[in-house]
Amino acid sequence: MPQSVRGVVALKKGEPVSVETILVPDPGPGEAVVQVQACGVCHTDLHYREGGINDEFPFLLGHEAAGIVESVGDGVTDVAPGDFVILNWRAVDGTCRACRRGEPWYCFSTHNAAQKMTLESGQELSPALGIGAFVEKTLVHSGQCTKVNPAVKPEVAGLLGCGVMAGIGAAINTGGIGRGQSIAVIGCGGVGDAAIAGAFLAGASTIIAIDMDDRKLEWAKGFGATHTINAREQDVVEGVQALTDGNGADVVVDAVGRPETFKQAFYARDLAGTAVLVGVPTPDMTLELPLIDVFGRGGATKSSWYGDCLPSRDFPMLVDLHLQGRLPLEKFVSETIALDGVEAAFEKMHKGDVLRSVVVF
Repeated sequence: MPQSVRGVVALKKGEPVSVETILVPDPGPGEAVVQVQACGVCHTDLHYREGGINDEFPFLLGHEAAGIVESVGDGVTDVAPGDFVILNWRAVDGTCRACRRGEPWYCFSTHNAAQKMTLESGQELSPALGIGAFVEKTLVHSGQCTKVNPAVKPEVAGLLGCGVMAGIGAAINTGGIGRGQSIAVIGCGGVGDAAIAGAFLAGASTIIAIDMDDRKLEWAKGFGATHTINAREQDVVEGVQALTDGNGADVVVDAVGRPETFKQAFYARDLAGTAVLVGVPTPDMTLELPLIDVFGRGGATKSSWYGDCLPSRDFPMLVDLHLQGRLPLEKFVSETIALDGVEAAFEKMHKGDVLRSVVVF
């Protein structure tokens, strides 16, 4: 029988979210019901509310979550009731062309639950990123559940489900930052600071944080930034070059996702360096670059999907690093809130007052 739980829903484009009664079906084959313990408020959820992803309203928001597996459907062997898991939105299928060529982090046929959660009226909900975790219990595909060490706090672990993993992966997996190299990160919100933390983990020697807010630049130092640039006061490209012997950085991560910031990333990298786009642009944005510069500067320009992560590999490793005291995930949690505080958290996020608000159940 379906369970009745409370969850945060975006009913119409641009309207404030509301807490509604959600019906969660029993798990079918390959599915799991997870009791959500914590879920971060990510900018992607706001994109959904504003219609920036698609128009498949109503949306059950939330996706950056951790919790306990309550029940599983037929054929599920990778997780069991009682397991502590981080939810992921790229559950690889193992058989698509990317998986077959040994690159499962690019999986083109990821799994989601087959059944739909609904409102009391029976209207089907579109779960954000195939998860929908601003809810007391959610239905997902079992492959979206990644077991990790239960010693980690849920409000910390859940952040690896999206923003923190995206940033760390952009620096390490996509950008390939290594020991002794230089990196610049444009935009020091949660994703940008995670890229800085990832670069610090990887042993980068010069880590340049770039933002227009001195408060955010100060936060970035806590994650390992060695230098800061206020983009309101200094030309970004010139500033990065000045800190890298006039060459530019080996890797530049654009965690904002706008044409102007990506151009800064492109020109602030060294010859044969790498520019990584991890900030999410809107569909109307376009980019124009002189083709001779694309050719002449060499190197690579890359987009980073979910930090090019493999959840089964990366989530447990990063949790262990956190528990060892080597990855300060707790610094990303600006506040913990109740389920009815999501709309206010969107406003704080928009103003740049928080790195992450986290709903705790």
